[in-house]
Amino acid sequence: MEKVNTGLLMGVFDLFHVGHLKLIRNAKSRCRYLRVAILSDSLVRKFKGHDPYIPAEERKEILEAIREVDEVVIIRDTPSRLVEYERRPFDCFFSGNDYEHNEYWLKEREELRKKGSDIVFFPYTETQSTTKIVNKIRNTR
Repeated sequence: MEKVNTGLLMGVFDLFHVGHLKLIRNAKSRCRYLRVAILSDSLVRKFKGHDPYIPAEERKEILEAIREVDEVVIIRDTPSRLVEYERRPFDCFFSGNDYEHNEYWLKEREELRKKGSDIVFFPYTETQSTTKIVNKIRNTR
């Protein structure tokens, strides 16, 4: 597959781990310019129900230090790929395949395709999911 111009990864990127690095590298292998959008601390609290493990500014610094990442932005209002597309267009959104069959994502994918973008899912194992890692840590205590 030919590389797309701009790719986007969006999420918490908290408790940064090898799964995130693999996702970043897979995404960069498919695009010329990779933007990573991370959720602000207040959005993490809203959607995850707890404070972030790593504050947004520190997460931003970690991601900026990874050579595959070309740009890091902090999302402070809504974690919507469609809103982000309007703000800073991208050709492809990348995600782990744990969201692939989510009905919301299917609708959003249709909307992005109408705009000339797409969503690509990469295989994402249980050991790469922050949520599953955190749950495993909690269950072993």
